Amino acid sequence: MKRRVAVDLSVLRASRDLRLLVIGELFSGLGSQAALVAIPFQIYVLTDSAALVGLLGIVELVPIIVCSLLGGAIADRIERRRLMLTGQALVTASAITLAATSFAGDPPIPLIFALAATLAAGATLDNVTRSAIVPALAKDRLRAALSLTYGLHQVSAVAGPALGGLMIAALGTASAYTAQAVGFVIMIGITLALPRLYPAPSEQAHPPILTSIKEGLTFVRGNSALMGSFAIDLVAMTFGMPRALFAVLALTVYDAGAAGTGILYASVSAGAVVAALSTGWVEHARWLGRIVIGAVVVWGLAIAAAGFMPSLWFAAALLAVAGAADSISAVCRSIINQTVTPEHLRGRMSAIFMLVVTSGPRLGDLEAGVAASLTTAGIAVVSGGLVCVVGVAVIVALFPALAAYDGRVKAVG
Repeated sequence: MKRRVAVDLSVLRASRDLRLLVIGELFSGLGSQAALVAIPFQIYVLTDSAALVGLLGIVELVPIIVCSLLGGAIADRIERRRLMLTGQALVTASAITLAATSFAGDPPIPLIFALAATLAAGATLDNVTRSAIVPALAKDRLRAALSLTYGLHQVSAVAGPALGGLMIAALGTASAYTAQAVGFVIMIGITLALPRLYPAPSEQAHPPILTSIKEGLTFVRGNSALMGSFAIDLVAMTFGMPRALFAVLALTVYDAGAAGTGILYASVSAGAVVAALSTGWVEHARWLGRIVIGAVVVWGLAIAAAGFMPSLWFAAALLAVAGAADSISAVCRSIINQTVTPEHLRGRMSAIFMLVVTSGPRLGDLEAGVAASLTTAGIAVVSGGLVCVVGVAVIVALFPALAAYDGRVKAVG
């Protein structure tokens, strides 16, 4: 059998609804990634505090936890577009408020933190539900669909930070928030054009929300491969993701300003795009867990090496290598997670997956901010990458099912 390298685009031709979803993600993702640069940049410019930039991650973490768990349980019991629209409306309103207050002058730091938390809540509801509906839209082309949607999401993650950095430099942070609001208005229109998206029917009445959440947690805890995939990503992002320091590095080490901040953000995603859109081979890969393990080791080593670099462009190149490794890990982990999860639990599994994916970098923001405050930004980046590599060894020992996962296992219905 001939094995392709590029992602198979035929899955988009086969599914009108998947095409719509991907188009919406590109628009909303561009705006969200621009705001991802704007918020920490604005906080650092107003406060000159790396610790406060790191604290931003914890402020966002609480609504992420709550909305992930509640959103996953709700997504398994109601028409899923309704939940997506709720999250999208919340993001739109928050972005408009951030834009308006920033156009008016320097907003109070507590207000920025509060609106960042609201943005995180809305985005979490939207993302959890989107993740849960992809298997239904992709039918029997799950691997191709997951590779493609992740890769195209990373396209916006490349263009968004670069665009955000340029917009901030030319027009101020309010322009980036405006871009996010516009992107989500478009996403709302596209979501309304999707068919009704119901979860798998249940023969029994839905249990109370807390019981439903417990069922999802019990399922994940009982599957060692799932637990291993979640744990290894949490380690990688908590210790190896130095994004909270990108603004600090750009301003104090590389003297590159907002544009340099955008380049550092975009470099990770640039590598991720190239890797994700070249993962056609994943459709036939067998030992997906071992690929994840190797990719996370490369991620940690590349991040550590980037911390030594005296040049913005050398650092950006190593961050691109890290992004490529993370992309391969993410695609393989998504395939493992969706394959072993039955349809009636996909909302709750996706909630826990989203909780890990989004909380890890925010814990990393705090870890990086504190480490940089105690040492320097460069030392914080290097030490985080090395701790990540050590953490991989611990995860492999604790969850051997991850390395043993066999990609020939058939998808769960």
